[in-house]
Amino acid sequence: MAPTKTASQAKPRTASSQQSPVLTLWNAYNETTSTRLKTIDAFLVFLMLSGIIQFLYCILVTNFPFNAFLAGFSSCVGQFVLAASLRSQVNPANKNEFKEVSPERAFADFALGSIVLHFFVYNFLG
Repeated sequence: MAPTKTASQAKPRTASSQQSPVLTLWNAYNETTSTRLKTIDAFLVFLMLSGIIQFLYCILVTNFPFNAFLAGFSSCVGQFVLAASLRSQVNPANKNEFKEVSPERAFADFALGSIVLHFFVYNFLG
């Protein structure tokens, strides 16, 4: 009969081995990500949820003014793409790829792109 390990002989668990991977990822995100990137990420989550809600409304309730749904949904998608581009240009980890783009220039490009996007969305509504 093989001897069994008692609780005192078992390998002690550290606090990091007891955490779930999602919690570890969340803690690393909170510690290493700047406030500027967290703000952009919150805006990206808002745009994603807004687009999902519009899509579900169109499927479940009605799509009567279909051009209004297309304008709203394409506005969410376009703004998401512009904000994701802004995030990649502002991220310090991507400094090698965007050497000549300052954060101010990236935001100006984002603002100009947003104005053009919403001009087309407004005209699409009729």
